[in-house]
Amino acid sequence: MNTDILILGGGSAGCVLAARLSESPQCDVILVEAGRNIAAGDIPDEVRSRYPGRAYLDTSNLWSGLTALMGDPAGRAGRRPRRYEQARLLGGGSAINALMANRGAPGDYDEWEALGAQGWNWQACLPAFRAIEADRDIAGPLHGADGPLVLRRISDERISPFVARVMETLDRRGHPIRPDQNGAWEDGTFRGVAAIDDHGERQPTSLAYLTPEVRRRPNLKILTGHLATRLLFEGTRVVGAEVQAPGGRPLAIAARQVVVAAGAIHSPALLLRSGIGPAEELRALGVPIVADRRGVGRNLMEHPSIAVATWLPPAMRERDPGEHHEQAVWRYSSGMDGTPPGDMHAAILSRAGWHSVGWRTGSLFFWVNKSYSRGFLRLASRDPAVEPEVDFRMLSDARDLVRLTSALRLGAQALLDPGMNGARDAVFPASYTPRVARIAAPGAWNAVQRGALAGLLDLAGPLRAALIHAAVTQGITLRGLLADDDALTEFVRANVGGTWHPSGTCRMGRPDDPHAVTSPSGRVFAVEGLRVADASLMPSIPRANTNMPTIMIAERVAAFIREGR
Repeated sequence: MNTDILILGGGSAGCVLAARLSESPQCDVILVEAGRNIAAGDIPDEVRSRYPGRAYLDTSNLWSGLTALMGDPAGRAGRRPRRYEQARLLGGGSAINALMANRGAPGDYDEWEALGAQGWNWQACLPAFRAIEADRDIAGPLHGADGPLVLRRISDERISPFVARVMETLDRRGHPIRPDQNGAWEDGTFRGVAAIDDHGERQPTSLAYLTPEVRRRPNLKILTGHLATRLLFEGTRVVGAEVQAPGGRPLAIAARQVVVAAGAIHSPALLLRSGIGPAEELRALGVPIVADRRGVGRNLMEHPSIAVATWLPPAMRERDPGEHHEQAVWRYSSGMDGTPPGDMHAAILSRAGWHSVGWRTGSLFFWVNKSYSRGFLRLASRDPAVEPEVDFRMLSDARDLVRLTSALRLGAQALLDPGMNGARDAVFPASYTPRVARIAAPGAWNAVQRGALAGLLDLAGPLRAALIHAAVTQGITLRGLLADDDALTEFVRANVGGTWHPSGTCRMGRPDDPHAVTSPSGRVFAVEGLRVADASLMPSIPRANTNMPTIMIAERVAAFIREGR
């Protein structure tokens, strides 16, 4: 099998690349995806839904063996790997994520250029962002009107009463309600911009870009259920890839160009297995060296997270079980020296989970919007069936720890504000820990336990707070944390989570930068015929959910490839 362009990875970026590069009838394109197909007329209800709570817990949608270390090893010597949810189906993260469609700050992209990604400043990226979107609510020079992704904000009729009350309370506390999260970069609260189509459903890139018309192109072939195992070379030129077909049969695909778009975890892992990476590490595993690039797998970034939650009175609970839950966001500036405006973020969640307990729980889910901690990944084995070792080292930069600890305090103050009287009950600290993930997993026994707990908490009255602290927080109280700085800091260290925004592991940069992996056009240094086009390229993490920036990267790299042809 051979083609002009071989795209390895059919996630948010890969589907965009396949659609754009196959627009030229003279260019044959093959798209390879390890997971199953998602197409119009063949999309599971939990993926179609604008409430994503089930989609990202369904292990059939995930790389089920992938785990990661989260916090700072200096603070948590006994760290254990946690499951780290990354999508394994056509459309990737866009098929299971929270649907948030924000872009980040203009300064994020100017920073990319300052870090060596020439041509990636805000003025260069804005046209691509505009071309992606069809904003149904707001027009103007910052917004697109006819792109493939429909964007909207929740209406007055649909917004959760809890979310509306939180926004009103924060407004009184000096965080004004503003109209447009994707408008001028400023602090405040915003109704979140979400990628929800005119039928009220999710739009994975496997549908929005790989439409039935696109899929009928004779020059485009989509291979789902095929795992890319290694790149194939003639000298230092990539000439294709070996993939594992269903049933384990190896299949070689020859290509004039290869584009790796497998995400910030699996793109660098594929490069490493193929001999592109830190030479000393690859030699130790017996991997033949093609290019000694020490930056492959380094610069791993995430948005560290923690939460404050509350049991919701019945009148404050989400009325529509299928409604999107991240209806508003709170952006604010920490004021810490050296940090940019809007460096902190909280999702204002109408519900904390898909199940009976989550439906009764509202939350402020905080993350460090401009994080400085950096982690890494490396191969655990040459075997493509073995996941890489992933260590985010979150909070290893003290600035991240201080800001996330402060966020928990601010969240507690907001939910305990008298303006929230009647809209919240017991308030408690929360995080997406392995224990929470286990309890949230679908299954009959878990459902029985959750249902019993939800019923007990509804009936508990004045004992509700004590029951929550006994059954949910395992004895940790918000009052106790707020009264003890050391205990609060240790809680954040022990319970920090991510936001499923891995990035930066094949970062763009200058040719003379030994830590850069690719040029600003995504070309991998020291080899020919190979590019990367996904969140791996990000030199620094944007102040945003990373799906829209990833789609923007794919649009621009596709344009670079077309211009080169």
